[in-house]
Amino acid sequence: MQVPKEGDYIAIQSYKHDGSLHRTWKETMVLKTSENSLIGCNDHTLVTEDDGRRWVTREPAIVFFHKHYWFNVVAMIRDNGVSYYCNLATPYALDREALKYIDYDLDIKVFPNGEKRLLDVDEYKQHSVHWNYPPEIDHILKQNVKVLVDWINQGKGPFSQAYIDIWYRRYQELLHRRA
Repeated sequence: MQVPKEGDYIAIQSYKHDGSLHRTWKETMVLKTSENSLIGCNDHTLVTEDDGRRWVTREPAIVFFHKHYWFNVVAMIRDNGVSYYCNLATPYALDREALKYIDYDLDIKVFPNGEKRLLDVDEYKQHSVHWNYPPEIDHILKQNVKVLVDWINQGKGPFSQAYIDIWYRRYQELLHRRA
């Protein structure tokens, strides 16, 4: 597939370990692509769940995907500050249809005050048994939780306010250019 350009819109599809579609974001504006990463923005984006339920994101969010890390980051820009939702997931793949990854249940939420919470541990344990996650997956995910927490603690990459400001400003510039 041709790499999407700045200002293009792509779909994002998250899958479960068994290959079933989990969730789809209809339109994410691409802000930057590189050899290893993609940065985009969702803003009042239609999301479709695997059971057919549909909803629209409430606020702009800068999204960060990487080809070497087993996580992706959603930085939700809210009135009270930036909240982060980090999915433990495979590195992304891109094809003609969408940016795709496998979601491995575990999530880290970071609140505007810096508080961190590891979420969905029970769901991860259930799915690990149900889909027979290999021990290698468990090891990779645990290592990537450590990397992610380190990034959060250091304010690295998407966890830097300057990063959010730069990419949100770029999103607004691209939107105005289209208008």
